[in-house]
Amino acid sequence: MGIKFLLHAICVWTWTTCWVLTASTDDGLVRVSLKKQPLDLKRLNAARITRVGLESNVNDQGAGVVYLKNYLDTQYYGEIGIGSPSQSFSVVFDTASSNLWVPSSKCLFSIPCHLHSKFRARWSSTYTKIGIPCTISYDYGDVSGFFSVDYVKVGEIIVKDQEFIEITREAFLPFLVAKYDGILGLGFPEISVEQATPLWFSMMQQGHINHKLFSLWLSGDLTSELGGEIVFGGLDWRHCRGGHTYVPVTRSGYWEIVVGDILVESISTGVCKFGCAAILDSGTPLMAGPTQIVDQINSAIGAEGIVSMECRNVVSKYGYALWNTLISGVRPEIVCVDVGLCLYNGSQKVSGRLKTLLEDETMEGSAMGESAVCTFCEMIVFWIQVQLKQQKTKDAVFQYVDQLCDDLPNPIGKSFVNCGSLEILPDVTFTIGNKSFPLTPQQYILKVETSYSTVCVSGFVPLDVPPPRGPIWVLGDRFLSAYHTVFDFGNMRVGFAKSAN
Repeated sequence: MGIKFLLHAICVWTWTTCWVLTASTDDGLVRVSLKKQPLDLKRLNAARITRVGLESNVNDQGAGVVYLKNYLDTQYYGEIGIGSPSQSFSVVFDTASSNLWVPSSKCLFSIPCHLHSKFRARWSSTYTKIGIPCTISYDYGDVSGFFSVDYVKVGEIIVKDQEFIEITREAFLPFLVAKYDGILGLGFPEISVEQATPLWFSMMQQGHINHKLFSLWLSGDLTSELGGEIVFGGLDWRHCRGGHTYVPVTRSGYWEIVVGDILVESISTGVCKFGCAAILDSGTPLMAGPTQIVDQINSAIGAEGIVSMECRNVVSKYGYALWNTLISGVRPEIVCVDVGLCLYNGSQKVSGRLKTLLEDETMEGSAMGESAVCTFCEMIVFWIQVQLKQQKTKDAVFQYVDQLCDDLPNPIGKSFVNCGSLEILPDVTFTIGNKSFPLTPQQYILKVETSYSTVCVSGFVPLDVPPPRGPIWVLGDRFLSAYHTVFDFGNMRVGFAKSAN
């Protein structure tokens, strides 16, 4: 009752805005509620990093609304329809690409196609085949197909004669595990394959929206089934707090802006002090930037590679047990068996003690599993043995072992932090338009489910683009979920306001 009274009071004060919002809802804008699911390492590893004053009364009868789902905190997608009658597809709304594609009924030899909705041209009375072949390359693999034309339904808006791609071949991963069927690009025509007109551009050309813009809200509430909302032709003021800060689009193609200095707990990282390019990318969960800055950030938040993290976990839990076992005279090759971290000579026989350790301790907090723990144990035993032969003290030995753990390579490129330390980690602040846009640890850290535990992953990964194109940042969903974003094509600008999650 209190919320209803508050909304009524706001409507009295800003009657024009509220009338517009009601009109938009009564105009038949479709709202689709979708569920969320936990993030896991396999899907996170498949997440890509991309290639290299507006008032609320614009939310009027010409606006189109599509609600999005946050899948695994890496994939925000919603439903559209293609053809007459309409065939439904779930698509990622991607601001860093420009083509619309979905699997085709002619996709016969790619397994992922058989796990998703496929477009059947013969079912549509408005279909026209173009037939021009094309390939779209992503960091995780290619998709190939051919161009077609048909009606596309977004919310209650029907875009006529929209070019799209029928995919006939998909890369095995990550599309095999993807919950979405295809991708709907929200970038500019300049980066569209074969210069196909982006769907949001067609909306403007056909007069479906009164304002040349769309807005994006991604929910940061992990307990909510609603993942977000995209509004074509306007914005919903309920999803933002305060006014938007607008900055110009500096290069057409991507939604590219300039960011200034990036600060960690109010301390400058320096590299972008005089400005760096930044691309807004709703198709990736991460934020990528110059290695020099990302290393500073990850160092400040205690992030490290998963291999180093697991190595340290074994040292922390079992290091002294390994030391005591070695100095007691147990042969090095069976020390890890003796402390319960390895199976003897690869035998499948598991002792009661080992089984208990595997269930109660070894797996707890481990993102890599039993075989990796055994490998780390044997590696650490070797390191300790070498140091013992040099008659080093216990403190010196473990200082040496810790350093070797730190120096291990990180093959998947992600950095991990202690989930228990989030409350004490510093904010990371981006300077945009001479204003500060801070991210809290809860906003820049991703919680990832593994088979045995939850691990926390830094949302910052390195991306080095040389001048004159770089240095460059890619601001993905970690940033976009913190700030409601308006993509204003009519004025060639982008606006940010604090998200009302």
